Amino acid sequence: MTAQQMARLALIIFVFVLAAACSRAEPSRSASDVGSVSGTNGGSTGGSERAGSALRGSRPRIVFLGDSLTAGLGLDPADNITSLLQQRLIDEGYAYEVVNAGVSGDTSAGGRSRLDWSLAGDVKILVVELGGNDGLRGLPVAALKENLAAIIQRAKERDVRVLLTGMEAPPNFGHAYTTEFRQVFRDLAGEHDVAFMPFFLDGVAGNARLNQADGIHPNPAGARVVETNVWRALEPLLDKAHKTDD
Repeated sequence: MTAQQMARLALIIFVFVLAAACSRAEPSRSASDVGSVSGTNGGSTGGSERAGSALRGSRPRIVFLGDSLTAGLGLDPADNITSLLQQRLIDEGYAYEVVNAGVSGDTSAGGRSRLDWSLAGDVKILVVELGGNDGLRGLPVAALKENLAAIIQRAKERDVRVLLTGMEAPPNFGHAYTTEFRQVFRDLAGEHDVAFMPFFLDGVAGNARLNQADGIHPNPAGARVVETNVWRALEPLLDKAHKTDD
């Protein structure tokens, strides 16, 4: 078996385990439980006193609209992907506030339904990390595309830049479904001309050393890998006018 085939097999095993464990996922949090990384309302903290003090006051926002991967299920707040990104922004001299709008178990329809309040404030960038739970439940691909397209379009109407992240569907729904599911994200990125990260868990899925005991959610080491990958896609969208050291 080639290295490429082994990597593909690991991904298939991962998404199959993800599907089997879906029923054990943490119950969804309500809108009132989701907050920014600098808040105390269920969102991640920035991991340092410096991060908290840097975010006091009105700052342009980067909102992460997602599911349990964004919410940071099983992680300490400081190890969450959004917290790691908040700290990197501070280290790089950017005065953005990262808002964790992740709700465990959420689908693309759920994300669409809470988009308006997620975009409250001076939102400059929206990172869309949704679709994984659609795939786990075998929901129609057409509905996934419609929901994500509506999210992207609404954000663009507000002059919010969008970073779309892709996800894989479990193989138990058949090759046609997984192929169509994967293609939705690529098609949307092209049709709406938005920044695109093909697979949110690239380099982490299927790697036991980078995941929690459930084999689904990244552990602190895995979260750092995801954060690094997201940063590569996010950095080109940042406005240097919001750098504090300029």
